[in-house]
Amino acid sequence: MTLTPVGRTVLGASVAAALAIATTLALTPNAHAAGPVLTAAFTQSSAWGSGYAAAYTIRNGGDAAANGWVVEFDLAAGSTVSTSWDSVRSQSGQRYRFANAGWNGTVAPGATQSFGFNVSGLATPTNCTLNGAPCTGGPPPTTTPPPSTPPPPTTAPPTTPPPTTPPPPSTPPPSGPTVNVSTAAELRSALATAQPGQTIRLAAGTYRGSFVAQRAGTASARITLTGPRSAVLINDGPSGSGPSCPAPTAGWDSGYGVWLFNAPYWNLTGFTVAESKKGIMLDNSHHVTIDGVYVHHTDEEGVHFRRSSADGILRNSQVEYTGLVQPGYGEGVYLGSAQSNFDCHGNSGGIDRSDRVQVLDNRIGPYVTAEHLDIKEGTEGGVVRGNTFDGRGITGQNSGDSWVDVKGNGYLFERNTGSFSSPGTFANGYETHNLLTGYGCGNIWRSNTSDLGGVGRWAINVTSTSKCPNNLNIVHTSNTVTAAQNGLTNIPTTP
Repeated sequence: MTLTPVGRTVLGASVAAALAIATTLALTPNAHAAGPVLTAAFTQSSAWGSGYAAAYTIRNGGDAAANGWVVEFDLAAGSTVSTSWDSVRSQSGQRYRFANAGWNGTVAPGATQSFGFNVSGLATPTNCTLNGAPCTGGPPPTTTPPPSTPPPPTTAPPTTPPPTTPPPPSTPPPSGPTVNVSTAAELRSALATAQPGQTIRLAAGTYRGSFVAQRAGTASARITLTGPRSAVLINDGPSGSGPSCPAPTAGWDSGYGVWLFNAPYWNLTGFTVAESKKGIMLDNSHHVTIDGVYVHHTDEEGVHFRRSSADGILRNSQVEYTGLVQPGYGEGVYLGSAQSNFDCHGNSGGIDRSDRVQVLDNRIGPYVTAEHLDIKEGTEGGVVRGNTFDGRGITGQNSGDSWVDVKGNGYLFERNTGSFSSPGTFANGYETHNLLTGYGCGNIWRSNTSDLGGVGRWAINVTSTSKCPNNLNIVHTSNTVTAAQNGLTNIPTTP
């Protein structure tokens, strides 16, 4: 215990008395020594049929900062950690170890730090320890040392040297109707040499790097990239210097998780894209089907159909936790380009015509920080049906304060379900805007269900009718709304 002096004119006797008191207190068994007191709590943030996302929160209940933490736990056989973030992960059998990253090792008194991970399988952690002690607090467990093992018997060395093994031949480019890959290098090679009709099959595991495809399939012989959800593609970029208009360039990593560039007629199915600048990016890649993918924890948008990537499909997929670095650019799904980017991506008569894209039966959100679906000016004729929009975590930055912002023409919105609850900034469920003359018109809503959480004004807010005099937006009476400040829509409904 440290005593604070009250002045410089203290008598020697007082000093001696004070020192005696301090000594007595220091020897008292109940005296409290400053130090950190750490616990770690487990929570699930989302779940699906074959796995879940979770986090541990490390809390310091002591009165001194903790410098460094390590959480360990077991998972039952059949379940594995497929990816993680904000930690350094290692594994021994079914025992997982998560050490702090470089930026979150210090836990101040009363403060918390956290890390997250995805599990393929349904088992939850057991035998959790934090810096060797139980995660719930208390002394470290007592362990019994293993019995001593006698050394192995001594064997005589062989009398003849082992045969010399010749070096393996160089690996030829992958070929055949199905190419099985299990490493990032194998995946890059398979993408670079993909042929029409070929299937590239991912094994479970984590693939780190830049994964770009520039090979075209055909209408009758599509190229397929497929894998289980536990096959996780991560791009830790960007790095290097790229062109002003994004295009694959030697020495430049875009940071995109998966990038199809001039690569039409592909199927992307089943796997996960995470911890990348952008999730899945399509440039001039029409007739691409994305089915059953999981995109999460991206710096910016999750899935983007760009540069006239028309006639695509996104279905049965999950997109969440986008815009972690730039919330205003954290759209879940993005169709087309803003007219300010037409110089780069307006490759169809000066406009990005990513037309007729279908967005079907997906779950988008929570923690999509901008619009769940941003439909840009210049695009036409898409279908948005059967999706679930979870508005938790929307930020309102860069005017991203609705589930859907439609600036294109002739989209059908049907049988979608949207909800909002805190945290977040929320204005309306669906909005139209007319940023390009003649666009933001002719869109139709029917049989959609909206819960505005007592915060949103309109389920469907049509910002202008005068700009669409001959191609009005139509809201049918089959749409429903609850917990709205104003109601279903700001325009007359149609039976």
